[in-house]
Amino acid sequence: MEYFLFILRIVLAGIFFLAGIGKLLDLKGSEKAIKGFGVPEDLAKPFSVLLPVAEIVFAVLLLFVGTSWFGAIGASLLLLIFISGMLWQMKQGNAPDCHCFGQIHSEPVGKKSLLRNVIFAVLALVLVVNGQENQGLQLSQLANSYSEVMQIVFGLIIIGFLFILLLYLKNIMEKQTQILRRLEVIELISTDGIQQNRENIGNPNEGLPIGSPIPNFIMPTADGLVVSKEDILKRGKPILFFNVSPTCNPCQALLPAIEKWEKELSDKINFVFISNGTAKENLDKFKSENEREIFIQDDRELAELMEIRWTPTALFVNSNGMIASHPAAGDTAIRELIDEIKSKKLEDEFIYIAKENENGKKPKIGEQIPEFSLNDLKGKTISANDLQGKKTLVTFWSMTCPYCVSMIEELSEWDKIKGQDEPNLLIFSDGEVEEHENLQLNSSVVLDKDYEISDKLGMFGTPSAVLINEQGKIVSETAIGAGQIWALIGRRK
Repeated sequence: MEYFLFILRIVLAGIFFLAGIGKLLDLKGSEKAIKGFGVPEDLAKPFSVLLPVAEIVFAVLLLFVGTSWFGAIGASLLLLIFISGMLWQMKQGNAPDCHCFGQIHSEPVGKKSLLRNVIFAVLALVLVVNGQENQGLQLSQLANSYSEVMQIVFGLIIIGFLFILLLYLKNIMEKQTQILRRLEVIELISTDGIQQNRENIGNPNEGLPIGSPIPNFIMPTADGLVVSKEDILKRGKPILFFNVSPTCNPCQALLPAIEKWEKELSDKINFVFISNGTAKENLDKFKSENEREIFIQDDRELAELMEIRWTPTALFVNSNGMIASHPAAGDTAIRELIDEIKSKKLEDEFIYIAKENENGKKPKIGEQIPEFSLNDLKGKTISANDLQGKKTLVTFWSMTCPYCVSMIEELSEWDKIKGQDEPNLLIFSDGEVEEHENLQLNSSVVLDKDYEISDKLGMFGTPSAVLINEQGKIVSETAIGAGQIWALIGRRK
């Protein structure tokens, strides 16, 4: 029994040491994984350091008989916390990255990772149950042990090191695969591998603003059906659009991964391909047992409406038909988007996936507008309460901004003819009253000195805008420029 407990300690120590080192080698990934389990953002960073340090400490404690029992208690508690977190995420229908062994090995939370942690927990509890005085052989006693036992121990150590080496090599191979995929995309771009016009395409990750509605469309499918925007939204699930082409080599290389994601997520998300070419070409390339829907464009009309410029590109849309991510262009970006989707609660009202902007700020989506009270140019008091009861397009202007001035005519025209189902308009501007006297607007214009209120609402330059819902909550990221502002209310310019 002493030999068994000794081997058990060594195995658990190796597991926790490997897990701790793996996490320390990828602190950014550890922080992201911890956020995926619901830990508040301000706590995720310190926890991403404390967790691997605790694992290494418990590993060291397990090596020695005098401290092994305490190490086993710590290991058991950590594993029980992991198991509880996994069960909760699985119950919610989420599959965040467990990041169990950090840079060495990681996978989405599922039955496999849960079972592994349960086994580790049982092993640790065996040491706990045996008590502080019964933790097996001391390291110093090994010199007097039978040679057969020594052979077993050293054999296990060698196997452990080989296992670590294999995991490390696997990690290197995965990184090489990512590099090769990126080179494929670069080669494709440089050699015009896709028969598409790429002039003035701009940044592939720029698209419609998050919170804007997807455009109306009626598209034929490769199976001979005709599907509209309303048909897809009636299904009541978020949508993951993939812009592809039958002549796109990176699209073909990504296809096995897409098929895997479909099997994991098809009960929660609709997978839709946007392609061109003939129906036969697309069925030969992209037909799937998952009954994948493939829209066939004449040219790039739907991709252009959605402002998707490259292939392959993925775009996430929520169940209400609102843009919920920026376009993810290329293999790596698509995989990152999928990982983010897996870590989200898809039923959340304000689900979206976005990184910080260049100023280090995240969208204020889901936030209640701050209390304020200002007079508009006509002397009417405008407060936060006036932005409730109906959607409101809040725009941020300056009469010294030429892009704002160029919008005046169109904005004034829309302000006069907009229907009852369209949002109200509120303009926050800067400067003097006299500068705004010639504005032909029915809606209120509020002078916000130094943009004190505008900044709290998410202003990001001029002209920019956010959309406020009936409950006074921000439901879009900050749209910048006339095109994106019009997109927030479903008008294409």
